[in-house]
Amino acid sequence: MPETASRSSSTDNANVCSQSSFAWGHRPKAAVTSPLPHRFHSRIGVGLAGGFYPAPHRYELFLSASCPHSLRISITLGLLGPTDSVATTLLAHPAETPDAFASLCRAYEATVHHYDGPLTAPALCDRWSGRIVSNHAPDILRDLAGLLSGHDGACPSVLRPPALTADIDALRDLLDRDVTPDADPSRRSAALDLLDRRLAGQPCAVGEELTAADVDLWVTLVHLGPAGTLSSHRRLRDYVHRLGDHPAFRGRTDAVLDAA
Repeated sequence: MPETASRSSSTDNANVCSQSSFAWGHRPKAAVTSPLPHRFHSRIGVGLAGGFYPAPHRYELFLSASCPHSLRISITLGLLGPTDSVATTLLAHPAETPDAFASLCRAYEATVHHYDGPLTAPALCDRWSGRIVSNHAPDILRDLAGLLSGHDGACPSVLRPPALTADIDALRDLLDRDVTPDADPSRRSAALDLLDRRLAGQPCAVGEELTAADVDLWVTLVHLGPAGTLSSHRRLRDYVHRLGDHPAFRGRTDAVLDAA
C-alpha cells in the first residue's frame, strides 16, 4: 500500500512502502468529471515525438526515503554513474523537506492542469519543461540504464546485458510474487531456499557479475523485515553483508540483519 503523509501527520506514518505518495497542502479541486491520472508512463528515448530524448543534466529524480523503489533507483545510479548526469532530490517528511515537496508539486501541476492527485515518488522529471516524465519505477530504471549508457544499441547497459535480460526479469517476477512481507509464508520460505541454493554456485543473483537482478534481490531482502528472517539462509545473509560493503549499497543492511 502507498504511504501518505500530510503537513500535519506524524513521522510515525513513514513506513516502508512499495511506492510513496503524499498529500500536499490544499490544492483546489480540478473542474473535471473524469479521474485525474496518477500514473505517468512517458519514456526517455522511446517515442521521441514526446520530446523526452537523452541529454546531459536534463532530468531530475525525486526519491522517497524508506521506499524500496527509490532505493533500487538510488543504487542503480550509484552502480552506473556518473550520478551528476541526473539530479537527485530526496523527499523525507514534508515538514522536513518543504522545498523538495514544493518542487515535486510544481512538476505534477505542470504535467496535468489543476492536478489534485497524490505526489508519488519515485518520479522522473524533465527539468526543461518542468513536467513529470514517469512515476513508474520499472520504466525509470530501464530509462536511466539507457540514459547513462548513451542509448546506444551497440553499448547496452552493463546492468541489463541482453543475454541475461530474461533471467533478470524472471527473478524480478519471483521476488514480486513470493518474496515480500505479505507473501504466503510457505511460498516465501521456498523462494528463499531456492535463492540460497542458487548462490552456492555463483557470487551474484544471475551469474558472476553484478546486474539489475542484484539490485532487485538485495533491496527485497533488506526490506523483508522480521517476516523474512535469514537466520536459516546463510548464503543470502552473507550476500547481503557482501553487497553491503559495496559503495552503492553501503549503509542499508540493518533492516534485514537485525531480523536474522
